[in-house]
Amino acid sequence: MATPSDAPGSGVPQIDVKLLKLFDEIHRTRSVSRAAEALGQSQPTVSIWLARLREQLRDPLFVRTRGGMQPTPRADQLIDRVRQALEILNALAGGDPPFDPLTARRSFRICMTDASHITILPRLLAHTRAAAPGVRLEAENIGDETGPNLESGRADLAIGFIPDLEAGFYQQTLYAQDFVCLMSARHPRVGETLTLREYRAEPHVSILSRSGYSVIDAALKAQNVSRQVRLELPGFLALATILSTSDLIATVPRMIGETLARIGALRLCPCPVKIAPFLVKQHWHARYHNDPGSRWLRSVCSQLFARATRVPQGRRFTEARATR
Repeated sequence: MATPSDAPGSGVPQIDVKLLKLFDEIHRTRSVSRAAEALGQSQPTVSIWLARLREQLRDPLFVRTRGGMQPTPRADQLIDRVRQALEILNALAGGDPPFDPLTARRSFRICMTDASHITILPRLLAHTRAAAPGVRLEAENIGDETGPNLESGRADLAIGFIPDLEAGFYQQTLYAQDFVCLMSARHPRVGETLTLREYRAEPHVSILSRSGYSVIDAALKAQNVSRQVRLELPGFLALATILSTSDLIATVPRMIGETLARIGALRLCPCPVKIAPFLVKQHWHARYHNDPGSRWLRSVCSQLFARATRVPQGRRFTEARATR
């Protein structure tokens, strides 16, 4: 009988598939505990696997830092080959198992604009808690690292008006947004309608956000309309409080305006300035295009917001890959 030392290929390290999966998950999540959750294992078990993996590959692979488990240069060199190996093994085994939301235990990291935190996240959370009780959502702000995080697998999905992700990623339109004016329900001067003269004269709050405000500024400039901006905010999260306690007016995407008006002492008026609508989309990388869990999440987002909002006539909710 052959012994391990004289068995064919004994000079090649025999790495268990579960160790390759662990390598992939830690590299993706930068967390041993989240990797353990994704693999359905206890953290002590995963720590033992990681020690075995380090021994077999003769490298620390991941180093604990304030930002999580950061990969070593050796780990970064290996990750593409590890994922290729897993794809080959998965294909040989007949593909990914189906995703059952009722029994699945998985975390999804979604990059969102602050506007999407208000309009999308509450409804998405309510749906997942009812339909997928073992699923955890992690919301992360859109930033310069969003594209690289989608590519590396640290993030599963990005949602919002994100022109930076138009090229090189899959994308799907969720809904179209036009603009309205939002103000206190007890505004002292503006009635049911807001005239262009009032729009020019009234004090405004401007949002320095990634979600469409270059569209507003461009439209105002093209039509030679100026606003009396008295306050600039870095995002939408304080907007309801500011408007309900002042006479300021904000020009906002309709869905944000409707959401804030429902929960605060606010009201909407049609915007007297013509501003082109924009599309809110979900974006993802090719590596998760066929992943059953990711497909389920994208389907949920599409179904929730396709039913709730109107988009330009003739536009369909189809998945399309951006031009690379």
